[in-house]
Amino acid sequence: MAKLYAWAVPAWFSESWLDHTWVTDFDNQTNQYPDATKVAKAGFNYWFCWGAYHEKGGVPANATGALGKQSGSRTLAKCLVRPNVETKPNPPAQGTIFTYGLDGVCHQLANQVLYATRTSSARPLTVKQARGYALSTFLYGTYGAQQTAWRAKLQGCGAVAPRLIRRSGGTGTQHMIDLPDDFDELASAALADNPEQLRALLHLRTEVQAYISVKVPGFEPPGVAALNARNQHFIDQAALLLGDEAFQRLFGVEAGQAANLIDPEMSDKL
Repeated sequence: MAKLYAWAVPAWFSESWLDHTWVTDFDNQTNQYPDATKVAKAGFNYWFCWGAYHEKGGVPANATGALGKQSGSRTLAKCLVRPNVETKPNPPAQGTIFTYGLDGVCHQLANQVLYATRTSSARPLTVKQARGYALSTFLYGTYGAQQTAWRAKLQGCGAVAPRLIRRSGGTGTQHMIDLPDDFDELASAALADNPEQLRALLHLRTEVQAYISVKVPGFEPPGVAALNARNQHFIDQAALLLGDEAFQRLFGVEAGQAANLIDPEMSDKL
């Protein structure tokens, strides 16, 4: 067992209202290394999670950028997502976020690493404290769009894989019934006074994720601008359904503000 730590910095640029997240098995407030090579030489691990290397975290209102820590299996975490190498050129470091921006973003890959903190008595740590997390999980879920591939990855690494069932009233998408759904919980808390609106939003989310999860053989993923525009369209649909006040309460940003969840530097489709 090891302690796994989740961290955040502003995504893409210092003034961003979204957070990039990553995972380590060391406290970067105590031990700081200039790069991943030095991390590995020290006997530790750094999971890039579709981002650049950062010696330490820090975001507005959270000087350390710490999103949580929890004991977990280092061996399982390393099997699920390879550490100490950049994500983009190394498929083993991608978990099942195979195509960045299409299958998920950094939040989902960080959660895949953190799945190694799940035990029979403890739910796995996630990066749900990150800014922009409600937006990314509305689109991609907690562990990414490719649920079947993620479950197969868990089984291949010897982890207890959650069961998948079809969502009722949806269009064939699956969800994990043995694990809490972070977005469901966030939405339920934000919309507790309007159960009909909550049901409508969760139905919309089912439709959105059904669309996002479809993989067509031979399909060439669109570029960053097109993916961000697609995501913005879905987010705008949620804004129309919720109204400005409820949308901001749930997503932490004003309706109509450009989300741009996808970092162009991490995509092959510039």
